[in-house]
Amino acid sequence: MTAVIDEPTTRKVRGWAALPRPVWEEAPTRAGLAGKGIVLVLACLAVVFPLWIVIVTSLSTRRTIDEAGGLVMVPKDITFIAYQELLSGGQVTRAALVSIGVTLAGTLFSMTVSVLCAYGLSRTDSLGHRWILMTLLATMFFSAGLIPTYLLVQTLGLTDSYLALILPSAISVFNILVLRGFFMNISQELVDSARIDGAGDFRILWQIVMPLSRAVIAVITLFYAVGYWSAWFNASLYLNDQNMLPLQNVMIQLVQKQEAPVGLGQAIRTGQLSGLAVQMAVMVMALLPVAVLSPLVQKHFKKGMLTGAVKG
Repeated sequence: MTAVIDEPTTRKVRGWAALPRPVWEEAPTRAGLAGKGIVLVLACLAVVFPLWIVIVTSLSTRRTIDEAGGLVMVPKDITFIAYQELLSGGQVTRAALVSIGVTLAGTLFSMTVSVLCAYGLSRTDSLGHRWILMTLLATMFFSAGLIPTYLLVQTLGLTDSYLALILPSAISVFNILVLRGFFMNISQELVDSARIDGAGDFRILWQIVMPLSRAVIAVITLFYAVGYWSAWFNASLYLNDQNMLPLQNVMIQLVQKQEAPVGLGQAIRTGQLSGLAVQMAVMVMALLPVAVLSPLVQKHFKKGMLTGAVKG
């Protein structure tokens, strides 16, 4: 007969101390699983419920909004008139096109400069890389302030120019450091072999470094794009022409002043459209690009951020 000896007994026989397993290695109890499920459901509701109210209100008629006394929670008499009016031309359509153009141009410019800077700083033998790195780090803790920045933009003649929405906030030192950390993790042997074959720095960056860095590049691109799309402060400072304002500034004016955008006043006065529905529709339009792009880049977040932030 073969004796059956459990694991703690085996450890004692071998002279080992029978240590209990850590708490995080124990199987979760039913109560623990239920508690986690409840917390996750509540967290999802806290995020989804306000969005649901905004979307339903934007799709509601004036009569439904009046009956609800404001924001609508239960959909009734769904209509897309608010979106049709907003996208038919006028201030909101123009502002949306401005935001799209600034986001695309600004993201391309910021990524180009950030990738080039991060690659140069990742080469420890590059000229003056330590001093440049220290200078960039200093800007994370010290800045000139709002007034000197405004005077600089004004002196350069960038006021009432779309460049004022891009250049003052084009570079993020944090994003450069994340890219630099990722580039430094790439095998030096690959770079050396390409250099032996006659490849220059730009070719190494384009054909070796960037294809191996798709994850971090996707994450940083999303960071820049969301930043440009959501930015409103620079426009409020440097733009005086109402026709040049991006979507976020138009949304702020609409919510704060409780006024309808140009071209929608007649629809509201005739009772076809509610001002609150217009406000909610503009909010949905402002949130839609971020809500669509974020899930597409979600799979790259863990690899892009952790590998880029930690060396080794």
